[in-house]
Amino acid sequence: MTTKLMGQRVQRVEDQRFLRGGGRFVDDVDPGPGVLHAAVLRSPHAHARILDIDVSGVLDVPGVHAVYTHDDLTGPMAEPLPVLIPHPALTHGRTQYALARDEVNHVGEAVAFVVAEDRYVAEDAVARIVVDYEVLPAVVGIAAARAADRLVHDDVPGNLGARMEQAVGDAPAAIAAAPHRLELDLEIERSACMPMEGRGTVARWDRDTDRLVLWTSTQSSTGVRAAVAAKLGLDIGRVDVITPDVGGGFGVKIVHPWPEELLVPMAARALGRPVKFVEDRREHFVSSAHERGQVQHVEVGFDDDGRLLGLDVEFWHDHGAYTPYGLIVPIITSTQLLGPYKPGAYRVAFSSLYTNTVIVTPYRGAGRPQGCYAMERTMDAIAGYLGRDRTEVRAVNFIQPHEFPYDHGLIFQDGRPLEYDSGDYPASLEKLRKLIDWDGFDSFRRECAEQGRRVGIGLACYVEGTGVGPYEGAHVHVETTGKVKVATGLTTQGQSHETAFAQIVADELGVRFCDVEVVTGDTRRMPYAVGTFASRAAVMSGSAVLKAARRTKEKALRLAADALEADVADLEIVDGVVGVRGTDRSIPLGTLSVLSNPLRYAFDEASKAATQFSVGDAVDRTALPVAEGEQPGLEGTDFHSTPRATYASGMHAAIVETDPDTAEIRILRYAVVHDCGHLINPMVVEGQIHGGVAQGVGGALYERMAYDESGQLLNASFMDFLMPYVSEVPDGIEIDHLETPSPLNPLGIKGAGEAGVIPVSAVIAAAVEDAEGFPVTAMPISPSDLFSLREEHRS
Repeated sequence: MTTKLMGQRVQRVEDQRFLRGGGRFVDDVDPGPGVLHAAVLRSPHAHARILDIDVSGVLDVPGVHAVYTHDDLTGPMAEPLPVLIPHPALTHGRTQYALARDEVNHVGEAVAFVVAEDRYVAEDAVARIVVDYEVLPAVVGIAAARAADRLVHDDVPGNLGARMEQAVGDAPAAIAAAPHRLELDLEIERSACMPMEGRGTVARWDRDTDRLVLWTSTQSSTGVRAAVAAKLGLDIGRVDVITPDVGGGFGVKIVHPWPEELLVPMAARALGRPVKFVEDRREHFVSSAHERGQVQHVEVGFDDDGRLLGLDVEFWHDHGAYTPYGLIVPIITSTQLLGPYKPGAYRVAFSSLYTNTVIVTPYRGAGRPQGCYAMERTMDAIAGYLGRDRTEVRAVNFIQPHEFPYDHGLIFQDGRPLEYDSGDYPASLEKLRKLIDWDGFDSFRRECAEQGRRVGIGLACYVEGTGVGPYEGAHVHVETTGKVKVATGLTTQGQSHETAFAQIVADELGVRFCDVEVVTGDTRRMPYAVGTFASRAAVMSGSAVLKAARRTKEKALRLAADALEADVADLEIVDGVVGVRGTDRSIPLGTLSVLSNPLRYAFDEASKAATQFSVGDAVDRTALPVAEGEQPGLEGTDFHSTPRATYASGMHAAIVETDPDTAEIRILRYAVVHDCGHLINPMVVEGQIHGGVAQGVGGALYERMAYDESGQLLNASFMDFLMPYVSEVPDGIEIDHLETPSPLNPLGIKGAGEAGVIPVSAVIAAAVEDAEGFPVTAMPISPSDLFSLREEHRS
């Protein structure tokens, strides 16, 4: 029998291509001869009225083919971009135009679009455009937005895009009646993801067929396809969107469409030549999306054991100048904040505020790091107040294994009940205590103190809603060579889909792993999909791939039963060959592929071999070559939907050292226990955790968006925006797994893509606080921040 691949550490098939320089990103796309290049004029002001745009100095520049401003846009292209996820609480949703009309609301907003023979000419032409601005006061930061003495949008009172509240029980009353009460004020600053390749789009218009081909670095090929078709007035069937290798997504590429994804194909159609745009690094800083920024106020009531009796959370969320992605981030914060705990009575309210800064959309973790930070800082504060061990306070509040499914009584970001499907939080905590040697830390601290060193330990727990709907699909096709082609509509940007999905198909269909090829993000191969985000790909597409492979297998067995004159129950598929158990009678899947599509001619070796099964006395000559209800081809298509999200969970712990003189923070050990249900490939999951922890370290210690009061981003380059190098990421992250299968999908899996990043800020804050002996309430924390905190504490 073929060895099962599910759960095995199969080497990634993607690696060789990338390691040898074979990656093909948007900038590598060759759309054909005559490609033109685009550049964008972006606003230098955070808030200003556009009084006039003079492009006369550009029109005669040699090599310039077109210049567009908002006045040149017509029909749907001249309308605001869509609010992708409307919500009743978003009472004042606003989105930008493809090119600014009348007003700009953040530095970097697109004002004009130039197409030229090359990027150099396009950039030079952009510099010649003269815009007359009336500069307006800028609203920067949550405090300024709340003060509302200046407005981002004149028609949005108080800069308030939305206010939303959910409650279970009477939290204020429960807190007032509790034996113990605490209040905390917490803050997390803005950050942003930095993919290797930023946003990029290439378009080619075929005038002979009225067909558009678009290559774009996106997390939602089908979403871009629908948006482009709608905005350009095209039949969706005449738009093909192809996503090549994506050099990092992390959420910033889930917006669909970005202005350039509309302007590039518009220009390609108008000019009759391919057009390419790839943003530069500064453009990514000032015109792509940010996340994280929140101010939080927590009130909690608890008993002598630290058991939560009431929890009341209010927070203010900075969503930037526009709201294309609705309220997804703050809704996730408000619901995922609860983690693995039973909160007693719970009330949460948030205000989502406009500022004259770059838009906010999900960034790996998508609101969960902020929620985890609020809850875990609260747990640490309770433990400190009571003088109890931090793990004990958490354990007493855990949802217990026998309580699943556990309904919190809230509504999650997908509009479904916040109902956890499975988990074993006490078991995870016990694993983590052993992995980090929690009980032995006091001895280690004493040893370090004798050497003049300060060390601290921290932990944090989280639950992550994954695998949100509404659906994903997959197509599996066995070719006459016996090779298996798998197509799924979602995109891939480092999640090892080519490996993991091939493992699923190889197991289910009984073929060799090396004979399975997976294609993602090509609407020509799979036109129906949602996208890769929210840790949903393995849950949704993995399940769809399994179902499609199962359909293909069922058809193969039916065909083989006829060809081999055997009962389906007596057949098995091993290494791509269907055989009758206990005999030497067999038929390759490639031959069955020919039989499933009975062409008249023997055009290759496979079709010649198939003739022995389609002629002779044994064959019923009156039977139809394709049975009623069947379709030609050995293939299967299926879709997976889910009634609600699956809920992965995990716990992280870290030991840090803080330098007594320089206040530098160094991570000595980092441990992770993770539960994403059944593991398809443990090595892939661990790679996702490693990457997530690295991003979490960046968010906890280095990365922040530093705006001045006029809305200028002061650190919009890698000279000034700090990211962790390999020297700053914990060496040898220790990982242990727990598997509590989800009952909501046939694989029993839960998502893993964002797990590594979620609790890191909470863990590092707790460890630094433990080392220093005073509260840490704002993240990220730099050496200068820690030095200032020390000075404040001394005074």
